[in-house]
Amino acid sequence: MTRIGNVLYGAKDVDEMVRFYRDALGLDVKFQDGDRFAALDGGGTTFALAGPEEDVTGGEPAVSFKVDDVAAMTDKLTAAGATLVRGPEEGPHEIRAVLRDPSGNPLILYAGRS
Repeated sequence: MTRIGNVLYGAKDVDEMVRFYRDALGLDVKFQDGDRFAALDGGGTTFALAGPEEDVTGGEPAVSFKVDDVAAMTDKLTAAGATLVRGPEEGPHEIRAVLRDPSGNPLILYAGRS
């Protein structure tokens, strides 16, 4: 099953961005891994912040799709016209791949580790 897992923004300073979106916009923090990554409750979709160490899209906002098999879905999307940017690879919390759709928009595929 494929579903939107999160919408990802790059963050030069994760703590600063968490304070901004938590305190100014009112989003609840679901999870934070130091200055690497944070997940906030966007009311049905997770809003994620990736610090420089985890910014896999070069600062471009991207939708992350949770899939059952990253490698198989990567193959399916590249056969349909997507371009593989990196991966599949082991991230700190998941297996992930970064692609660009046929219009050049970044997207991330991810799944839990087996």
